Amino acid sequence: MTRLLLEAALIWVSAGAAIYAWAQPGYFGFALVLSAFKHATVLSFCCIVSFYYNDLYDYRVVRTFRDFASRLLQSFGVAFVLLAACYAFLPAVKIPSGALGISPSGAFGISLMAMVGVLVPFRALGYTLMRRRLFLERVLMIGRGPIAEKILREVEARPHFGYEIVGVADDANASGTHHGYPVLGPLTGLREIIAQTRPNRIIVALSERRARLPVRQLVDARVNGCIVEDGVDTYERLSGKIAIESLTPSNLIFSRDFKKSRLDLAAGRVTSLVVAVLGLIVFAPIFALIALLLKLQPGDARGPLFFVQERLGLQGKRFKLIKFRTMRVANGPTSEWVHDNSERITWIGGWLRKFRLDELPQFINVIRGDMNLVGPRPHPVSNFELFGEGIPYYSLRSAVRPGITGWAQIRLGYANNLEEETEKMRYDLYYIKHLSFWLDVRILFDTVKIVMFGQGSQSVGAYRDAAA
Repeated sequence: MTRLLLEAALIWVSAGAAIYAWAQPGYFGFALVLSAFKHATVLSFCCIVSFYYNDLYDYRVVRTFRDFASRLLQSFGVAFVLLAACYAFLPAVKIPSGALGISPSGAFGISLMAMVGVLVPFRALGYTLMRRRLFLERVLMIGRGPIAEKILREVEARPHFGYEIVGVADDANASGTHHGYPVLGPLTGLREIIAQTRPNRIIVALSERRARLPVRQLVDARVNGCIVEDGVDTYERLSGKIAIESLTPSNLIFSRDFKKSRLDLAAGRVTSLVVAVLGLIVFAPIFALIALLLKLQPGDARGPLFFVQERLGLQGKRFKLIKFRTMRVANGPTSEWVHDNSERITWIGGWLRKFRLDELPQFINVIRGDMNLVGPRPHPVSNFELFGEGIPYYSLRSAVRPGITGWAQIRLGYANNLEEETEKMRYDLYYIKHLSFWLDVRILFDTVKIVMFGQGSQSVGAYRDAAA
């Protein structure tokens, strides 16, 4: 987010300055400055939106300057389409002929060159610094348990965080290497290890801390300015999900993050209601088209227009969820897993699922109060016993209203087994812990991107393969 805001500021300033300098070189006029930067604002907004939806700010996708350069031209193409749409619907933001003493095409061309001239060197410098590993934060890992391995994988996948693992300290087999990093010695020698490696951050990722945690050495390191962090918190911050297998009841009891602001809850509810009402109005023609297509389906694909199923909502309350029907009607009991029902999905149903259009009737559930726009996806009542027994802290999902979209939905796809459902629970618990209006806004932006590119029908396994 910091990089996005910084680049947005650079693009806006460079575009506005270029338009003004080209129009009135050597002359300062306050009204002309405002006019130039007004037009630069629209152009910059279109560019930033295009860059965001083309993953230029996702360093897991765009890892090198070459990746950035290959996507930049495509991103500008999308930005031009957005700009044309803005000019068509908001003529007042278009640079009129003769404004500022230049033609619209001249203003557009000079601002484009200015943006490229600022953006490309800025990104090149950023990737150079990451490649040369300058300004890295030296990190010492304490422990070699499962959470430590997860953290190491996250650090390797996200070089832009600027972490350099200097080594691992642990008692068991305190020599050799662990995932390619040197094992520096046992915990009894932690003071010497710290003096030798001079870490900026120590991550405590011990599987068992009782009688093993070197409290005195860690306190001394903290007093001397070194950051000491719990491995569970580190993993949560790096991955955007919670390691529920390493979560203890005390983590939940004493955490300050699970307290939900009334303002955030109210803002989320009001936003959900407004969007749901507007959505029913704006998408009314699409509703009619989908209904017509579903009714015209041939043979055994015919059936009811809507799929209605009992789901679990806020505080475990049951409600009837409404969706467009995407599968052939079953003659008997069926599995809830998507993979087991793939043969029942109709041609039109597959298209609706791909772009998540089958979810549109849930605006009615939002207006009824069953759901919000953003929240954990509501599970079928029939799965409650299985999930409750197999997924740790599963009951916490009912602490907030379920949503049409959610943090787990934009990070992963459909779950096809209990393991994948547990993985989604890690993201759901992260959302519940950090629930805020701005997190909801981020989820909505990412949802639009997923729907636009038709990624909604992927499974959790497909998402994992794509991220690998």
